[in-house]
Amino acid sequence: MTNNMFFIANWKMFGDLKSINSTKKVIKFSKNKKYKRAQIIYCPPYTLLDKFLKITKNSKIKIGAQNCHQSQFPGPYTGSINASLIKSIGAKYVIIGHSENRVSGDTNHIINLKVKSAIKNNLNIIFCIGETLSEKKNKKTNSVLKSQILQGLKNVKNNKNIIFAYEPVWSIGTGIIPKNENLKKQISLIKKMINKHYKLKNPKIIYGGSVSTKNIAELKKISSINGFLIGGASQNSKNFIDIIKKTIN
Repeated sequence: MTNNMFFIANWKMFGDLKSINSTKKVIKFSKNKKYKRAQIIYCPPYTLLDKFLKITKNSKIKIGAQNCHQSQFPGPYTGSINASLIKSIGAKYVIIGHSENRVSGDTNHIINLKVKSAIKNNLNIIFCIGETLSEKKNKKTNSVLKSQILQGLKNVKNNKNIIFAYEPVWSIGTGIIPKNENLKKQISLIKKMINKHYKLKNPKIIYGGSVSTKNIAELKKISSINGFLIGGASQNSKNFIDIIKKTIN
């Protein structure tokens, strides 16, 4: 991976065919050499992956899926999409371990299987970690993150194409973000943890959780952050572009 700043748009369960038109402004913007450090990645619903791949074909924008099934082989998993299918359509990234999926039943063991399957299919992984409000109040943040990393990446030897997304669960969708001094400290601890156990000296770590045009000026002050995982704000092309501009400038 390069020294790019990552701007990953997680559209979650939003978007239809008309929504794709809103990305045309972002595609045009992505060709501006002034912002060449910005690596833009769209993770739309599965139903839009093909359309997104076609519309961004002649740009440097990359496309990813929001999750994948843990089985790397075809099987009787109604409604599921695995890493092999994601790769076959042309997507390059996949989000794994998002808190919303953890709540729905993705254990660290299942996440570990998903990571291994994604790596086998040469997909870049956006690996989400984060503590709940209860865990934060009980001062379990570090132990929770350690467990998510060590168990989620158990016996995973190829970690070079993994972007670690720190998303405090209590921040997602709430408008509340950590104070800069706390976030800076947490990012540093995560990097040390990854370096200690996986010998990655410069792991890519991005932040996610209520990222918006209003707080990006503060968040960008943390030089150890390599980008952002953006939810609601990424669905509006103007807001998404403003976040990128305010970060790179």
